[in-house]
Amino acid sequence: MVEVKVQTNYGIGSALLHRDMRLLLLAGLLFSGIACVQENKPGAFPPVRNHSSSANVAFSDIGSIPAPEGFMRRRVADSSFAAWLRRMPLKQDRIVYLYNGQKKKNQQAQYAVIDMPVGERDLQQCADAVIRLRAEYLFAQKKIPIVFTDYENRSYNWNGGSRQQFESYLANVFGWCGSASLEKQMERAEDFAAMQAGDVLVRGGFPGHAVIVVDMAENEKGEKMYMLAQGYMPAQDIHVLVNPLDADRGPWYLLTEAEKIYTPEWTFSKSQLRRW
Repeated sequence: MVEVKVQTNYGIGSALLHRDMRLLLLAGLLFSGIACVQENKPGAFPPVRNHSSSANVAFSDIGSIPAPEGFMRRRVADSSFAAWLRRMPLKQDRIVYLYNGQKKKNQQAQYAVIDMPVGERDLQQCADAVIRLRAEYLFAQKKIPIVFTDYENRSYNWNGGSRQQFESYLANVFGWCGSASLEKQMERAEDFAAMQAGDVLVRGGFPGHAVIVVDMAENEKGEKMYMLAQGYMPAQDIHVLVNPLDADRGPWYLLTEAEKIYTPEWTFSKSQLRRW
């Protein structure tokens, strides 16, 4: 649990009320600890063929993962979030580790693992991984202030400073924000067919979950495919997901008119697509 300092300038009655509100928030955080409880249990889908969690990865970053045959990646501005996500480096193996150095029990959900520290505390879970990627992009681009809001619409602002201060800021955000606040903060993407890299599929709640679109490709017919990444609970490496319903496509999902999006550990609906 992240310690948050609360400043009060109220009388005794107001201070007690403020304390009670904080206790309610802390209770909410305890419930948020189950925010990524696995919805799709192991064995819910056929085993992924030709996939070994321990096999070496031949790709240096997300952008070097081949697009499906007949598809080409979209052109994006070099300074865009989409381009930054495409440059995300990948680890040399496919093993997902938890924050404490142990291996995640389910090693069949990931196609590749993003090379980014997860920290030494159980903080950076599902929605937090999405927040981390967005915050890291804004930090790299020096786009400030960086703002995230909790479910009560309180803002957590980053206005610049050292890397260590930035990590402390994110730890505070991870402690008070989650899938419910992320869903509330982001704008609903009304047209699912107009999906963009950087969009987020999120179901806010207890439990809830979030995955982020990290790349897209399109063919001459106008058909689109997309790639997803997630963090999970306990806090663990952010990883690119396999397509559990079509192993031949590896990490690529076909953008269709189907209402449900089935990922290895969660099922989303089209109405849950959000945009920054």
